[in-house]
Amino acid sequence: MSTFGSSYRVTTFGESHCSSVGAIIDGCPPGLKLTAADIQVQLNRRRPGQSKLTTPRNEKDQVQIQSGTEHGVTLGTPIGLLVQNLDQRPHDYSETDMYPRPSHADYTYLEKYGVKASSGGGRSSARETIGRVAAGAIAEKYLKEAYGIEIVAFVSSVGKVHMPTTVVQSSSSEDGDGGDEIFSPEFFKLLKTITRDQVDEHLTRCPDKEASAKMTERIKRAQATADSIGGTVTCVIRGLPPGLGEPVFDKFEAKLAQAMLSIPATKGFEVGSGFRGTEVSGSKHNDPFVSKGNGKLGTTTNWSGGIQGGITNGEDVYFRTAFKSPATIARAQATATYAGEAGTLAARGRHDPCVVPRAVPIVESMAAIVVMDMCLRQEARTAAVARLGGIERLGALPAGMGRDIIEQVEETS
Repeated sequence: MSTFGSSYRVTTFGESHCSSVGAIIDGCPPGLKLTAADIQVQLNRRRPGQSKLTTPRNEKDQVQIQSGTEHGVTLGTPIGLLVQNLDQRPHDYSETDMYPRPSHADYTYLEKYGVKASSGGGRSSARETIGRVAAGAIAEKYLKEAYGIEIVAFVSSVGKVHMPTTVVQSSSSEDGDGGDEIFSPEFFKLLKTITRDQVDEHLTRCPDKEASAKMTERIKRAQATADSIGGTVTCVIRGLPPGLGEPVFDKFEAKLAQAMLSIPATKGFEVGSGFRGTEVSGSKHNDPFVSKGNGKLGTTTNWSGGIQGGITNGEDVYFRTAFKSPATIARAQATATYAGEAGTLAARGRHDPCVVPRAVPIVESMAAIVVMDMCLRQEARTAAVARLGGIERLGALPAGMGRDIIEQVEETS
């Protein structure tokens, strides 16, 4: 459906070339200072026409808050957000009345609903993500003020061009004990220090200057040949408290995966060490616990990506999302009509040759929605426990159960 979340519920609406798009948010706490300007920052980073590497569609994407606030403060009631579609060109898509575009959603939408939007990709278009970004901006503001949580995403690859700090060499032995790290120390330093200002210094939103220049060349080459290219976006969430995530089916990484793979053009997701972690032994992959000195535990390494058992452990959560090469290209492609007759189609319209630079704020926003939902769910649990007087962590065990073990630990400590 078109609703995501349980305690922080986001419903998006609108198609690529209808009159407007937006979102309705239910569950935002009252008392949050909020204006349209707070939301507009992320919408400006997502909007089309912001550089020569993106679609030239000219949309300002100015958000209007329709409900849920008064005098710049949230009321706790549903927040309605609206963005007008100003630069509509449905005539650019007349060919899709006859031909389904290769690897696009024209055919599958028609098969599912028996009808499809005549212009653009309808709900499958990235235009739909405006509502997500607006809702995510509100979630981010709350998370920053209430918890100090920061979320930063950046482009880590375009085609075969990768940021040096995200590339690792294969181990020199088959058993994975060749001495190479899963990720380099420079990679983790980047995750700790990267800012959105650093990301936005480059049109590609890759914070590495040399890699960004090569990515720019690769995207321009795709543009020049009426083609497209894909890439990956890496994201880090800093300042998360431990305890977020709902076993078994709503594990933290499971909801992150659902959120990321719901973004148009996504084809892959990995958290922490990801697929690379399958190539090393458990003795190397395990994250040993140490005292943080504040009554909490931490880990000396973070191959788990800040999540264990589907629950956050207080370390940084980091993940990567893969975006395919955009399906809509101006180059003529062999296809068939809806009646099954062979033909060719050269799509018109204005499209991104590579979506990853504009996908960065979308990834951040969906991550914020997940974190917001999980925080509110955990707050409800802890508030309910507090009404009972709280839980004595070890004293909560049934009488006699494990008490001998606890006493032994206390005697030796």
